[in-house]
Amino acid sequence: MHDLSGYLILSFVALSFPCFLLLQATIATGSLITLPKAGNETGIGVILDQTSRPGKEAKVAIELAIQDFNINTDQPLVLHLKNSRNKPVHAFIAAKELIEEHKVKAILGGHTWEEASTIAEVISDSKYDHDIPLFLSLAGTTPLQATDQWPFFIQAVPPQSTQMNALAAILQSMGIRQVTLIYETSSSASIISHLTQALHQTGSELTNILPLTSTSCSLDKELELVKRQQRKVFVVHTSLELGVSLFQIAKKMEMVGDGYLWIATNSITDLFHSINSTMISSLKGMVGVKSYFPENTPDFLHFRKRFRQKFHLDYPEDEQDEPGIFAVQGYNAMKMVEKFNGLKTVLANTVEIVNVNGKGYHSVYWTEGLGFSETVENEINGASNYTHLIDNVGEILWPVQPWYASRRRRNLAGSSQNRMKVGVPARSLFRQFVLYDTENELFSGFVVDVFHEMMTKMNQPYDLFPFHDSYDDLVKAIDKKEFDAVAGDVTILSERHEFADFTQPYTESGLEMIVPVRSRLSNQPWLFLKPFTAKMWWITAAITTYNGFVIWLIERNHNKDLQGNIITQIGIILWLAFSTLFTLRGDKMHSNLSRMAVVMWLFVALIITQSYTASLASMLTAQRLEPTITSVEMLRNMNATVGYCNGSYINRYLENVLEFKDFRIRSYNSTHGYAEGLNSGEIKAIFLEVPAAKVFLAQYCKSFIRTGETFKVGGFGFAFHKGFERLSEANGALMNVSESGKVKELEEKHLISEECVDEESSPDENGRLNLHSFWVLFVLTGGTSTVALVIYIVISFKEFKASNQEDTSLSKLLSAFIKDWQRRMRRSSSIVASVESARHTRNIDQADNTDDDS
Repeated sequence: MHDLSGYLILSFVALSFPCFLLLQATIATGSLITLPKAGNETGIGVILDQTSRPGKEAKVAIELAIQDFNINTDQPLVLHLKNSRNKPVHAFIAAKELIEEHKVKAILGGHTWEEASTIAEVISDSKYDHDIPLFLSLAGTTPLQATDQWPFFIQAVPPQSTQMNALAAILQSMGIRQVTLIYETSSSASIISHLTQALHQTGSELTNILPLTSTSCSLDKELELVKRQQRKVFVVHTSLELGVSLFQIAKKMEMVGDGYLWIATNSITDLFHSINSTMISSLKGMVGVKSYFPENTPDFLHFRKRFRQKFHLDYPEDEQDEPGIFAVQGYNAMKMVEKFNGLKTVLANTVEIVNVNGKGYHSVYWTEGLGFSETVENEINGASNYTHLIDNVGEILWPVQPWYASRRRRNLAGSSQNRMKVGVPARSLFRQFVLYDTENELFSGFVVDVFHEMMTKMNQPYDLFPFHDSYDDLVKAIDKKEFDAVAGDVTILSERHEFADFTQPYTESGLEMIVPVRSRLSNQPWLFLKPFTAKMWWITAAITTYNGFVIWLIERNHNKDLQGNIITQIGIILWLAFSTLFTLRGDKMHSNLSRMAVVMWLFVALIITQSYTASLASMLTAQRLEPTITSVEMLRNMNATVGYCNGSYINRYLENVLEFKDFRIRSYNSTHGYAEGLNSGEIKAIFLEVPAAKVFLAQYCKSFIRTGETFKVGGFGFAFHKGFERLSEANGALMNVSESGKVKELEEKHLISEECVDEESSPDENGRLNLHSFWVLFVLTGGTSTVALVIYIVISFKEFKASNQEDTSLSKLLSAFIKDWQRRMRRSSSIVASVESARHTRNIDQADNTDDDS
């Protein structure tokens, strides 16, 4: 198996020639271990996280390497294996035990930089009565200064810089200049320095960094942030589990596919061999850089067979038993300890580039200093053709759609440069249009979403910046070169065209007047007449009187009560006419003819009264609303005060066009202020643009109403610098967004879906009936009774005056009349009391007689 290391050694870089010189120098000083003498056993310590896949593979491979070495030597190596369980504190305890108790000559392990640095600190701080042990770190992300800080420290695996150089070469080939790094905080932050340095060498830059924790529960919010920032290219350096979760959420948010590029580092791709095809297929569309090692040599195939057998015995619960890069690195690290005094290294400068497709992935290769190739140059494959353009190997990397790579490269290259600087109002009155989250520096709202849809159609990247001054100054900022465009609830005005070019309006245009609401019918004093038309009332009165006349005429000869002078008989006719509407007087009628007329009239009257009742009830209960003020002319005649949105152009419009006086115009900076001003009577109306009116009326759905009068003004539009060459394209994209129904969808999401806040706080007083609704009826009945009372008093007074001729003085006459009225009242009361007493006595006597009989 000695020849195996010659092939497997391609996977690491740290033991290149400079590291070999370091080893020789330190050995010469006696500060590190020396070769054990014949007959001596050499203790080797291994600290691994045996709960992880890298730790499991390295353990099995190291044990195989120990077996191979001890079979062919009389100087055996003794392996002391410790489990760190992915906790640096366990690695600390294990390192102390290996050094102080077992006095090992070398320590291998530490797949993470946290564990590796902990082990190195223990070695550095320990006091020795023997040689300082050598430490071979298996951590790929290692700070550049580690070997300078600890002379005994050797990185036994390829450094992260090789992977980052390959990644930078991919981005350079695709013309991408701006990159976002998403990394897990539990991994070494040195990934930032490695990636920054590699990108700098190719002319690219790391523009954004998004740190995540392994327990992040708000990945969607984190991705929403970078999506809003128009980030398109992501380098993902996380654990496999977190990377899969992140990519799945990105798919749901439509951040995968054309226009986006996700590149995973080897922290994810080096574990592809250990997961099933279902999990791999969930990463479809992801590109990655992967550690390379030759898998088709006879020595590796023999090693693979032995590894699978032992791995299956040690870890039967793991379904996937294929050896990966961690097994190769563990085996090679052990070989380095065995033969460190004569090690011949081969630089591991080749990286595998993968594209996940279906249940597997397709691969090409990148070699430092040479470029991309379809195969790796070796004795089996022969010479390779290298290129610096990844498109030239695109048919291998993207075999199903080779054209896709080229189109994707063009889209991504375009999206990573020429980013527009877009100004957005930071203090919009209506948060539904624009809401600026100062803490997260995030914009949201209807206007922001429409702008995003338009720019996406144009494939134009942009960055949003808050603007804290007036809307006019915001538009002027474009002319001052402060912004390339403006996205906000900005109205298109002729005076603003001097400083910027506008797109077509993406909202309804117009200015609307909103006033308090009132009921149209329920509180009108003559409401009781509304169920019938005037003609209906006249016909009803006429037919009723006619029926009364007919009954009087037929019954007058049979009933003395229906006889008398002409005035008395007219009264009797009217009484008969209207009393038959409510009662059947069949017992007092003597002729069948009159009974027939009454029955038929009662049938008709029943239908008429029920119809009247139903119609009146409908009017009282149905909600018929109307504005309290119907026109601007009415406002001006009332000399009323009106309101508008603070900081908007409406102030000038109210003064110059609608001719309101300046002191009759008040500005407000909240919708709540509008509502309070209208309810208190401080203002009689407010003027809002159509989109703002929709929001306000959605919030206050019961208390206010639009008048129906709309004044033509420009709607909301997006502003660009004068002479913007893509303005026509922007209008086309805006029309496409509108015609697709997206604008309507966003309106319902942000504007119309507002909760009505005045349902409980502002009850509809107009829906309740009050005295105003019935005062006419009360006046009619009270007035009638009063008139009858007055006539009765006048007639009685005349009769009293005629019977008392001796009293000529009006005052004496009135005094005598009052005394006479009081005497009659007392007499009536005594008569009633006598009658009631006699009736009571009679009832008692009847009761006594009944008892005697019994």
